[in-house]
Amino acid sequence: MKTTFVATGDSFITRHIPEEGYPGYEELSDLIWNHDVRFANLEMTFHNSEGSPAAESGGTWAMTDPSMLDDMLGFGFNLFNTANNHSGDFGEGGTMATIRHLRERGMIFAGTGPTLQEASHAAYLETPGARVALIGLSSTCSKSSIAGGQGLDMRGRPGLNPLRFRTVHHLNAKHFAMAKELAEVTLVNAQKEYSISTGYTPPFAEGTMPLGSMSLVLNAKDSDKEWNETIPNAADLERTVSEIREAKRQADIVLVSIHTHEMRARKTNEPPLFLERFAHACIDAGATAVIGHGPHEMRGIEVYKGGLIFYSVGNFIFETETVARQPWDAFAKHGLPVDTGVGAYMDHRSCNGTRGYVVLENIWRAIVPEWTVEDGRVKDVILHPIELGQSAPRSQRGVPVLSTGDKAKAALEYLRELSKPYGTKITIRGGVGRVAMG
Repeated sequence: MKTTFVATGDSFITRHIPEEGYPGYEELSDLIWNHDVRFANLEMTFHNSEGSPAAESGGTWAMTDPSMLDDMLGFGFNLFNTANNHSGDFGEGGTMATIRHLRERGMIFAGTGPTLQEASHAAYLETPGARVALIGLSSTCSKSSIAGGQGLDMRGRPGLNPLRFRTVHHLNAKHFAMAKELAEVTLVNAQKEYSISTGYTPPFAEGTMPLGSMSLVLNAKDSDKEWNETIPNAADLERTVSEIREAKRQADIVLVSIHTHEMRARKTNEPPLFLERFAHACIDAGATAVIGHGPHEMRGIEVYKGGLIFYSVGNFIFETETVARQPWDAFAKHGLPVDTGVGAYMDHRSCNGTRGYVVLENIWRAIVPEWTVEDGRVKDVILHPIELGQSAPRSQRGVPVLSTGDKAKAALEYLRELSKPYGTKITIRGGVGRVAMG
């Protein structure tokens, strides 16, 4: 039998869908409902102040009424990722309250849990033709939002399933010497150098040095090429690969959902190297598709060994400016009085709508991909472009509709260009794109 899939990106939902829907809602909802597996990333915590605001947030402290989950179900979704940079915005209390509200509705989700073991486990969805597993992770997160493992005599810590990474800066001889001089002037490495001098830490390896928390490597002789290498955390990668292999024993199809804001150099529409390495490892381990989201814009698509990798499908619902509340920390960060209204706070942050996400076109266009898996093979990959009303007033902005005409064509052509470096071929016809699976 064949199993059909549809996926969407970030849903930052703060406003209810009207009872009668809105123009374009029915067409989009019908598209979603017409599939066996219907995925969404929940980029919110869903509770009524059942946790305390964390000292650090994902940008906006993301909390919305639990009843918004019913709107997500109304769209048709039946499989969810909950690991992202907002998972810990309201501490362990907010994480666990969100989990409780999800479970009360029987929603199937992956990515967060009361312990690291549970947060990293696959969730399973039963469909008429296949059992489908989902593993959820986030590479963008505060340390305090990461789940802790269950010990022998001490309980674990609620949180998300992380994909950590490290960055190595490869420098030419000139800049490596400059970094060494800077370290001597600022004494940024003084504590580490003292530990080396007392024998507690081995010396820096030849051609390497830290600069505070940065790791620097001197290029090979006569090489002037400079670049930043990002490497996935070995433990996080192995934990995920192990879970994929286990899920393949228990299910027919495995999906991996990964939330990543990190970018390559200054290019927000290109994924970092560690994400490419991670995605390839997931497919190698047996995953059928990797669904990326996080940067709030589209990134390229790769067909790898018969598997699908969406480096980012972009936003689906993006209503960040109509959150009901923000904590003291948000106002203090901008030097605003604590009694500032959320609307006034958003005006201040965006300079009255002249900077930030509101003026960036790519934030407000995305794709909803659909595909079929039959006899273990991915086929019929169709890309539906959507738009989220960039020019609408704040009270209406961020609501998705299917794109048509020139807007649809432009979005698909843009995505086709982003996918070319991976050798991916996308044909555009009739307002949709089709991915050649080789």
